[in-house]
Amino acid sequence: MIKRFFDLLFALTVLTTLFPIIIFVAVLVRLKLGSPIIFMQERPGLNGKVFKMYKFRSMLDASDESGNSLPNELRMTKFGKLLRSTSLDELPGLLNVLKGDMSLVGPRPLLVEYLPLYNREQARRHEMRPGITGWAQVNGRNAISWEDKFKLDVWYVDNQSFWLDVKILLLTVKKVFVRDGINSSDNVTMPKFKGNQSDS
Repeated sequence: MIKRFFDLLFALTVLTTLFPIIIFVAVLVRLKLGSPIIFMQERPGLNGKVFKMYKFRSMLDASDESGNSLPNELRMTKFGKLLRSTSLDELPGLLNVLKGDMSLVGPRPLLVEYLPLYNREQARRHEMRPGITGWAQVNGRNAISWEDKFKLDVWYVDNQSFWLDVKILLLTVKKVFVRDGINSSDNVTMPKFKGNQSDS
């Protein structure tokens, strides 16, 4: 209950305080990347229940001659990279926090298609609401392997506390300013998770 109360208070405060910035970013997204301004995608939340996650779009809608979407690295612009490196693209996710789909801190919500690929230990990341930021995000973000990311997620599930959440939020602010770990070494985003060799 304390975690949920803190989520609501923080999300309302940030949305109110940064409202002019949110509107400004929305206008820039519309001008530079087109519409829709908000990127919505189904993601698994608490206990694997699927919800729609909100972000500012950070890529162009660009397709090849056959109508297939171009690779991420070809659709990402300098403006999109700036949105991601500053985490401004995550601001609409505060609406998910207000709705109760997400928490400020928790394992990041990944793709629905990954659900059957987790082993039993990795699937424990869904024992808590997903977060806008998390323990894995302040310990490497996209610069670490999937296996290490999931270990950090499960560690957080087992060790969550109010003060740990405060620490993660402060570290997140630091990470945003130094723009550390935004992308993996050779991808605009993390390469897709393809499952495990073992079930434990």
